[in-house]
Amino acid sequence: MAAEEAADYVRSGKGPYILEMQTYRYRGHSMSDPAKYRTREEVTAVREKRDPIDHLGQKLLADKLITEDEMKAMDKDTRAIVNAAAEYATESPEPDAAELYTDVLA
Repeated sequence: MAAEEAADYVRSGKGPYILEMQTYRYRGHSMSDPAKYRTREEVTAVREKRDPIDHLGQKLLADKLITEDEMKAMDKDTRAIVNAAAEYATESPEPDAAELYTDVLA
């Protein structure tokens, strides 16, 4: 598995390692994008065969590295973190226009 190889490489002190991950957007780009360009069958097939989060969860459960309750608790914690970040972003004032290029490297 690529992740194991990367972890072994880094832990051995050889330096950083880059893994390229292919992802899939289940929904449209925005609220105004109903994603009509994908069929229900395509989305279902990707979810069942390639979803990395679901597959990892199933592997962790199958290998008895985590319980169903622990997985549900992690999911709940993750959702809380994401919701708090979204709320913070929504409630924060717009940055000053002078900040537009702050920390832009290229």
